[in-house]
Amino acid sequence: MAGEPTRITLDVGNPEGANSAYVLPESGVVVDPGPPTDEAWERLCSGVEAAGLGVEHVAFVFVTHWHADHAGLAPRLAEAADATVVMHETDAPLVADYGRERERRVERDAQRLREWGVPSAVVEALQSGDRPSPIPDSLAVETVKDGESLAGLTAIHTPGHTLGHAAFVTDRETAETRDLFVGDLVLPTYTPNVGGGDTRLDDALATYLASLGRIREVAAAEGVETVAPGHGAPLALGERVDEIVAHHDERSRRTVAALATCLEENEADTATPWDVARTLFGELSGIHAKMGAGEAASHLDFLRKRGAVEQVGGSGGSATRYRVADAERAGVEAAKWRG
Repeated sequence: MAGEPTRITLDVGNPEGANSAYVLPESGVVVDPGPPTDEAWERLCSGVEAAGLGVEHVAFVFVTHWHADHAGLAPRLAEAADATVVMHETDAPLVADYGRERERRVERDAQRLREWGVPSAVVEALQSGDRPSPIPDSLAVETVKDGESLAGLTAIHTPGHTLGHAAFVTDRETAETRDLFVGDLVLPTYTPNVGGGDTRLDDALATYLASLGRIREVAAAEGVETVAPGHGAPLALGERVDEIVAHHDERSRRTVAALATCLEENEADTATPWDVARTLFGELSGIHAKMGAGEAASHLDFLRKRGAVEQVGGSGGSATRYRVADAERAGVEAAKWRG
């Protein structure tokens, strides 16, 4: 029977806060090994050894999603231990075929940014600054589907932050206590970016909220109250999910207000997600331009499908534009909008 996991804090200057990797010594599993830096590698190895496993005895490396701060050390750990990397089938290609998929992602991101109305100079700056991570161009990855189990962990597909984001829960047959590793789905002190974190996603916010609802249901069914996030310390799931839903309620209301402000200040009939993002967050540059525009776009699309705003244009390569349709709809709780 597997015991409690050991958390390894990888505080290597990530703006999102310290990464949390987890070790399950009895089953030889590491979850989310961390970013591809030498400093993180040293801390990971020390943590694995301190957990009583030994790097050479790691058998499986589970990765919740493709972002480099979670998947970056998976190739190095897999090579050092001759271990198997495991990911949900939808995110796996972005790590398994990193070289080719990165090029596709950069172009896909640029297309989305243009759709969101981000100026060409900002898009070009983002593209030039999007340098490759020190990750091999290709890697053997074993894929799992939603509900499939491997090495005592069952995958739960939780898209929203990325298209193939997955949580992993320990199986009843192999664990003394149930542990639920949620990656960036639920974080303790801030909300994960929705919209800019993976431009493959359509209807990103509704997808993310549905995943929050699902993980709450899974946790209740499995008798789990405290979960292990990809950044920060374990947290009480139900309370934090309520806080995140409330945050997106407020963000949706602020998005409608920001759209109305854009139209009034610019004496315009419509505004782009980029216009709204700058009203919400101020001046944006670098990665914050992508994340801010994506966040605004995801809320505008969410509001459009629920009748609060109307979309104008957005076809034939032109930027998507919006106008206020029914501001009162912005007061409807996000929890009621998941469907």
